[in-house]
Amino acid sequence: MNSNHTIFSFEVFPPKKTMNIETVYKTLDELSGIKPDFISVTYGAGGSANCGNTLNIANRIKDVCGVQSVVHLPCINMTKKDALFVLEQFQEAGIENILALRGDRVEGVEPCNDFAHASDLIRFIKEFDAKRTNGKSFKLFGACYPERHPESPDVLSDIKALKDKVDAGAEHLLSQLFFDNEKFYRFVERARLAGITVPIEAGIMPATNKKSIERMVSMTNAVLPKKFVRMMERYADSPEAIRDAGIAYSVDQIVDLVTNGVEGIHLYTMNNSYVAERINSAVRSLFSEPPVEMEIK
Repeated sequence: MNSNHTIFSFEVFPPKKTMNIETVYKTLDELSGIKPDFISVTYGAGGSANCGNTLNIANRIKDVCGVQSVVHLPCINMTKKDALFVLEQFQEAGIENILALRGDRVEGVEPCNDFAHASDLIRFIKEFDAKRTNGKSFKLFGACYPERHPESPDVLSDIKALKDKVDAGAEHLLSQLFFDNEKFYRFVERARLAGITVPIEAGIMPATNKKSIERMVSMTNAVLPKKFVRMMERYADSPEAIRDAGIAYSVDQIVDLVTNGVEGIHLYTMNNSYVAERINSAVRSLFSEPPVEMEIK
């Protein structure tokens, strides 16, 4: 991944059990034409050791689409034995990049407790790498929350946990979605003051569906600005209008972020190549220049 320009990357997810994986492959083929720096793929529901579709999609990204893949790996419901099994699968498949996550709690499922935090998984992966005989190692990504992790008691505790994650070996951070850029700028300022120097990509989710955004906001602690709420309320009854308004809002966010020197944009595509293509056509020329030091407003 070239660090000499502003990174532009995407996230996709495996299909639901009722969907054919070919639908995701079609989306990937369309997204790869945009030539992102990488495409991340989320892990199967529940975070068990069964990573079949996730691995298939990651292989498609790198082997057919010719784009670097980043595989999500949530550890909350994994034992160390499970994690070792998955890492061996990744190694055999030639996967080079992992987004190490604690993962969301699943209602009715008791966590395994072998990994309390993502930083524990990162240290486990580093130990796995140290035992390899081929000299290779995974590049490790971590997640961050511009508006604080929902389970964190306060902002300072959240930054401290993030610093621990980076000290453990995370080399690149992808942020959770947010709709107020000022929140992101404040977060980056706090992270840098805490000595976190790795690249931080801003996570952008186009608001193309009112219900899905409300669900994500409830899970992530994101605050909705007044202008965003007004937009959602005005166009809620028109799927086409809310899609176009959501795309415009995301474009406005991205222009402001790139103008202020963000190191990267990670677009949560929701497997919608049309939306990604619309946003790409509006902002792609902004990514031709190298990132500059971010201006904190």
